[in-house]
Amino acid sequence: MIVRILNEGQFDVADDRLDTLNELDDAVEAAIAADDEAAFTTAFAALLEAVRASAAPHDVDALDASDLVLPPADASISEVREMLADDGLIPG
Repeated sequence: MIVRILNEGQFDVADDRLDTLNELDDAVEAAIAADDEAAFTTAFAALLEAVRASAAPHDVDALDASDLVLPPADASISEVREMLADDGLIPG
């Protein structure tokens, strides 16, 4: 799966990492629902770090579409709220 973090680039994430990423995404959603800025900051940073840590950078010369697009690391809680789908940032 190709995941793009806006302003950083694309990453190749193995499908077996999706459960972990979904758990982190749930924490982001919960923080947004509670309008808890501190919890959001922690949860969102953990989600992005998990993508970076569990993935390999995607070939920058490849013109492949991203399967998922995540907000940039400096996104605010309101910006991420606008990007949320019914099943979070990461479907599943």
